[in-house]
Amino acid sequence: PEPPEGGWGWVVMLAAMWCNGAVFGIQNSCGVLFVSMLQLFGGDEDKQLAFKTAWVSSLSMGIVFFCSPIVSIFTDLFGCQKVAVIGAAIGFAGLLSSSFVSTIEPLYFTYGVLFACGCSFAYQPSLVILGHYFKKRLGLVNGIVTAGSSLFTVSLPFLLRVLIDSVGLYNTLRVLCILIFILFLAGFTYKPLVSNVKDKEGGKKGKFRFRPEKKICNFSVFKVLSYRIWALGIPAALFGYFVPYVHLMKHVRDRFGDSVPEEVLLLCLGITSGVGRLIFGRVADYIPGAKKVYLQVASFFFIGLMSMMIPLCHVFGGLIAVCLFMGLFDGCFICIMAPIAFELVGAQDVSQAIGFLLGFMSIPMTFGPPIAGWLRDHLGTYDVAFYLAGVPPLIGGAILCFIPWVHERQKLKERAKPIDGETTEKMLENESTMVSDTTEKPVKEMESGF
Repeated sequence: PEPPEGGWGWVVMLAAMWCNGAVFGIQNSCGVLFVSMLQLFGGDEDKQLAFKTAWVSSLSMGIVFFCSPIVSIFTDLFGCQKVAVIGAAIGFAGLLSSSFVSTIEPLYFTYGVLFACGCSFAYQPSLVILGHYFKKRLGLVNGIVTAGSSLFTVSLPFLLRVLIDSVGLYNTLRVLCILIFILFLAGFTYKPLVSNVKDKEGGKKGKFRFRPEKKICNFSVFKVLSYRIWALGIPAALFGYFVPYVHLMKHVRDRFGDSVPEEVLLLCLGITSGVGRLIFGRVADYIPGAKKVYLQVASFFFIGLMSMMIPLCHVFGGLIAVCLFMGLFDGCFICIMAPIAFELVGAQDVSQAIGFLLGFMSIPMTFGPPIAGWLRDHLGTYDVAFYLAGVPPLIGGAILCFIPWVHERQKLKERAKPIDGETTEKMLENESTMVSDTTEKPVKEMESGF
């Protein structure tokens, strides 16, 4: 059915906004939880504490993206509402169980896997359902929904710091369960639009019918060379992407002690990330075709440069400036993911193209922070970790530079194929007309002779 461009869709938009904010607000605020976990579970004799603790947050963010290809398949089969509601219930169970552990190891499963898996199943349907209710206003609605992440990232670190100082880590996690419970209720708003036309292939109403295998797992997107380069370059750039979110709070604590409000840095990241999504999302509308990739190239260049600048900042004001720039280009990288996917593979394959890409992104985002924690444990400082975290974005950005050139060559080849086909058909038509003329001519002569 035609999207209604409003009505109940506004309620769906608010629910999706809450989902985006709750999921990534908690994930992006992991630096505050990281410091609290170090204090709660750590000891002076543990020389690998930062390495082991970083796995909790990195596993959580990695699993959110790792499950994306699977979630896209389940969403196609069972619908947005069921997948979102069940996902929120799983996330609630994982977060609640995380508040009863006594050591760091169980958190790998309860918070790093169970909670993150539930967030992934709740998050992706919130993006898919928007296209059911909006078409002309889809850009505006997506901007509002993704702004939910920035809104929660701005406010949640301060709330977490107050809660941890007053009631401790365990009760703080239980308070966060309220956000996930609201997310569970929000999933019920994802009502699918029902078409008036009877599905002839589906048979009786309510009958469940699996789609063909090629539709369930659409690997045809990997036939597109420009998409393969994109799916290689983005993960290559992200090995250092999540490191500041996990370790920046601890780095500030090591360098400046308790004299500065380190949560302000996450506030700066969240504010400018939201501004970047609005600005660069609009700018991308004026950049034709696959050349939008150059925005991601620029964003990775500045993200890598800002990561390398973190150890050089010996004044807290310098770190604020770095985080402002980093958040701005972080928003640029995120907001144009979908438009680039549309350009590279087309609207028909965009859902699973994004799902596969998010799955690939999970690998570097999972391993980057623990490696940074290992360097901190062995070197006693985060300086080398932040320097190295700035290298992968530069490499990934260099890989992405080839995409517009490759994509244009692909388009030229595709345009040449139909032309060749039409030329061949015309040649065959001309030959057939010539043959028919040669056969008709003697017949007419014979008829005129009689």
